[in-house]
Amino acid sequence: MRKKILIVGLIILTIITFEASCKKSRIREEAAKPEERVYGKPEYGRTGPHQLRGRHGRRWQLTESGTVALSEREKEAIRIETAPVTYRSIQTRVTANGKIIPPNNRMFVVSYAFPARVSKIIVKVGDWVKEGSPLITLQSEEVGKSRADFFRALADLELARANFERQKRLFERGAGAQKDYLAAEAELKVARANLEACEKKLHLLGFSEEEVKQIASSHQINPVITLYSPIRGKVVEIKVVPGEMVDQAKDMMTILDPRILWVDAEIFEKDIAKIRLGQKVEINVPAYPEKTFPGKVSYIGDVLKDETRTITVRTEVENPALLLKPGMFASLRINLNGDRPVLAVPEAAICDQQGEKFVFIPGAEEFELRKVVLGARQDGYYEVVSGLQEGEVVVTAGSFQLKSKLLESVLREAVHD
Repeated sequence: MRKKILIVGLIILTIITFEASCKKSRIREEAAKPEERVYGKPEYGRTGPHQLRGRHGRRWQLTESGTVALSEREKEAIRIETAPVTYRSIQTRVTANGKIIPPNNRMFVVSYAFPARVSKIIVKVGDWVKEGSPLITLQSEEVGKSRADFFRALADLELARANFERQKRLFERGAGAQKDYLAAEAELKVARANLEACEKKLHLLGFSEEEVKQIASSHQINPVITLYSPIRGKVVEIKVVPGEMVDQAKDMMTILDPRILWVDAEIFEKDIAKIRLGQKVEINVPAYPEKTFPGKVSYIGDVLKDETRTITVRTEVENPALLLKPGMFASLRINLNGDRPVLAVPEAAICDQQGEKFVFIPGAEEFELRKVVLGARQDGYYEVVSGLQEGEVVVTAGSFQLKSKLLESVLREAVHD
């Protein structure tokens, strides 16, 4: 039994020794291998943009400056064209999304402050109405009662006035007592006050000054009142039918003047300082993608929304053809610099390398690589924020070949490092 245990132990020890020997052998073989070369493959996220690694881990990158020289053969093969950096009218813009809404001062909701029954609807949806045009006729018990009170107060005033005139004549002749004269004068004042109160009640019900005069002359107790449009506009909604009962909580119809509308957009906090009242705005809507509607900034909000870190900016837009409708979504481009010209470079001169922009400046023998910061783009030109000055010349045609040759030299240097 002991002999068997000893044999098994020797076998296990032999296996462990063999595995350790193999592991050491593999380590020696790996150490004896030559280093692998990395042939210019960018390691994004590890070495940064434009960076390459050489054999010893040295980083090579397309920097903000550099030069490219062409051989005589390359000069014949590559067609180089240049253009000057000049000032042009390019709009610097902030883009945003918004929604078209009706202006508060060009929209009116028709309602009535007292219980009433719809007697007649004079207009229909889509009708244009002028200020003062009749809209709807109502029957109201409150109207009938107020008219009756007005007639009663009017009669009381006439009676009090006649009594006052009689007492005044008697008092002036010495045939009447002073107390009767004073009492008649007081009654006249009370009657006038009562009539004024009844007249104000009629105004409160919706009667105009002219209508009150007509009521006073007609002496008809009619519980009917007609409501008129307070603005010029279009009937866009009617929510009642003849015979329906309404009260102060019921909106009967909506009048809108759609010739001028508002577009409310949300501007991010970082762009708020760029926005000014009166700046021109270009508006597009999905319904008319080929059309651009001009507007201008009319209001900048005062409260920043915590949840979105945006502020409301309102644009006023004219809508003479009535193509824009409240409720439409819109995209906006707010022009920040107006018509002021800015330094610009042709789009063909721009080389892009992983998000950064470069141009080539021709020299006597070489082409200089120059990093630039660009702004707005318009009509084939970019606004130059920094990196170039007026009068400098940049390569337009041939810039791609110059970039390729520069990258080729960087790759070659990385490989042979």
